[in-house]
Amino acid sequence: MGQKKQIAIIGCGTIANAQHIPAYLKNDGCEIKYFCDIIPERADEMVKKYNCGKAVYDHHEILDDPDLDAVSICTPNKAHSEIAINFLRAGKDVLCEKPAARIYEQALEMQKAQHETGRILNIGVVNRFNTAVNHIKKLIDKGELGEVYHVYVSFRSHRSIPGLGGAFTTHEIAGGGSLIDWGVHFLDIVMYCCGDPNPQTVSGKAFCKLGKDMENYTYTSMWAGPPKYDGVYDVDDSVTAFIRTEGPTITLNGAWAQNVFEDEMYIDFLGDKAGIRLQYGGDFKLYTAKDGMLQEIAPKFQSEPMFEIEINSFLADLDSREKLPSHIDNAVLTSKIMQAIYDSSDSGKEVDVTAYPVCEC
Repeated sequence: MGQKKQIAIIGCGTIANAQHIPAYLKNDGCEIKYFCDIIPERADEMVKKYNCGKAVYDHHEILDDPDLDAVSICTPNKAHSEIAINFLRAGKDVLCEKPAARIYEQALEMQKAQHETGRILNIGVVNRFNTAVNHIKKLIDKGELGEVYHVYVSFRSHRSIPGLGGAFTTHEIAGGGSLIDWGVHFLDIVMYCCGDPNPQTVSGKAFCKLGKDMENYTYTSMWAGPPKYDGVYDVDDSVTAFIRTEGPTITLNGAWAQNVFEDEMYIDFLGDKAGIRLQYGGDFKLYTAKDGMLQEIAPKFQSEPMFEIEINSFLADLDSREKLPSHIDNAVLTSKIMQAIYDSSDSGKEVDVTAYPVCEC
């Protein structure tokens, strides 16, 4: 067996603890060498909790470590592009949590750095490693749905604004709200299953409504909480958009918070031969007609843990150097669409996405 890959965790918050760190620790082919966080006690706690690695408080300290192979970036969105580019230019491979960056321009800079350095830059669009999603992609690729002409996306919840007044609800840090936090996953599933078609035009509207009066926002629970009433709330708690691509059109309706007491988390793939409804994070059903009969098919299959598959694929890629589905070249298209939705919302007009800059490297 070869030498174990040396990994650094950059940002020791929720997603690092819940998914990245456990997945790396389960893989016998790697070791976590560093836990890095600008809040020193977080990094220190990781060393104690997992009984491995060294705590560092500034990622610049480890850029030049010749033994460091790769990093997982699990910081708030604002820091993604700078940290990823720094490690790429230092000759390290990078897995960066979604979204690629706070804004599309920064995602392009990351893509440029990846092309110039030749290092790996994968984005944490983890549903590309989801079992159900990959079954759907195979069905679409095989033509089982016929022409997929439209996809409808719903990611709506009743009152689920995360960490009111904190990083999730501060535009300067996150770049957006419900769209960039939840919508990125849903849009990326659509793009992946439909072959990553180039977007053409976008018309959208983002709303900052229910969380604006923070002290009077009523909720039953709050992930990434508790509320910080002296903080900032200037992001979208709901969003709607219509997207034209070279493939299907896409309609989306999303909300961290809405005044309808229902959670509706699904994607409808509409083809001229069959249709599919995917329950986000769950199973799917296929609807079609055959021999004069309408059919509803509920496939049964064993699902594998997608974060572990993502991390294991990234580690394997350090040797194989294959282009994974989560490569920045694919993920940047979702960043472009989200930017266009926000731009359309701000301007009150449909925007031509083909006029947006692209990586010329």
